[in-house]
Amino acid sequence: MRALWGSLVALALLTGCARAPEVTLPTAPVPTQRTSTTTVTSEVDRGLPPSEPTEVRIPKIGARSSLVPLGLNPDETVEVPPVEQPMQAGWYKHARTPGEPGPAVLLGHVDGNKQPGIFFRLKELAEGDEVEVSRKDGTTARFHVRRTEQIAKDSFPTDAVYGETDEPELRLITCGGGFDQAAHSYRDNIIVYATLI
Repeated sequence: MRALWGSLVALALLTGCARAPEVTLPTAPVPTQRTSTTTVTSEVDRGLPPSEPTEVRIPKIGARSSLVPLGLNPDETVEVPPVEQPMQAGWYKHARTPGEPGPAVLLGHVDGNKQPGIFFRLKELAEGDEVEVSRKDGTTARFHVRRTEQIAKDSFPTDAVYGETDEPELRLITCGGGFDQAAHSYRDNIIVYATLI
């Protein structure tokens, strides 16, 4: 069930980067159940229990931000942090929390309000770089970057971003590439894939 809603959410995630206003895209349903209790119990041994993230730190690019929860807009497109506050990052609350088995998703602007955003230098991350996420339970989930890719929004890799994983993983997403003046949005996404240390 997660794969089905994940593929729709991926389409909605392509809105709101940097200077782009909200754009109406295909809707994404809110999952009613994240997973069964039995699955959670068996998977916790390979990661951390659920706990809301509070802060993200990326030492290599000097990025640090509190994390605001992001859900769905009334039209069921995915919320993004306010473009007027481009240094604010957020986490998609209908996915896993960072450190849980499966993919967690953090979003941030590349720029906004005529200034660089929290993920302005995200494309510089390379294999082995570290990302730290503080959690409400007092723990810190530390991730190593596996790869960074820039990909056209109309080729968004839904399965790679949202597909189930046995291990705890993290996705960092922002916009990149050229800016389409007619569409008021960037043409590409920058996606970082990381795995819990």
